[in-house]
Amino acid sequence: MVNLAIFVSGNGSNCENIIRYFANSNVARVALVISNKADALALQRATRLGVPSMTLSKTDFANKDFTMKVMGDYAIDFVVLAGFLMMVPEYLLGHFKKRMVNIHPALLPKFGGKGMYGHYVHEAVKANGETETGITIHYVSEVCDGGDIIFQSKVKVEPSDMPDDIAEKVHQLEMRDYPLIIEKMVSKL
Repeated sequence: MVNLAIFVSGNGSNCENIIRYFANSNVARVALVISNKADALALQRATRLGVPSMTLSKTDFANKDFTMKVMGDYAIDFVVLAGFLMMVPEYLLGHFKKRMVNIHPALLPKFGGKGMYGHYVHEAVKANGETETGITIHYVSEVCDGGDIIFQSKVKVEPSDMPDDIAEKVHQLEMRDYPLIIEKMVSKL
């Protein structure tokens, strides 16, 4: 059984979806949810679903010994970023090399990098007149949204689509594809 940690910063709909997906799995389980924001709704979602959760500040993440102890205490094998809006420290990248993934709400390399998250991405897709968008699941690296691409899924953008419409289409892809790709990856560990 692979123990997953989910790193989050906000609402947590992807986090909840992943927790529910693996709730009765014999492949993996979500062992811990970590947020860098104490008020992240994702922490409440995790608690409601019976998954341990905690807040780690930027200072906590900078403390290698502390953070690695937390990861060890929960026997974390694989890390999933789901709306985590902080750069991951290099020591974690090294420890979880090829065992840490992120999802981005666009078709990277388009609309990625610093400041490109959430509605900013969908607004940029609309402003640029894109005819398609989607999701990218990629390995986490020291470059924001720069890790090797694992999987992409596309959706058509209609000329009449507004950023909220685009967001909803992308969200449907996230809900469908992210848990499946995580499961494929962890089943190889």
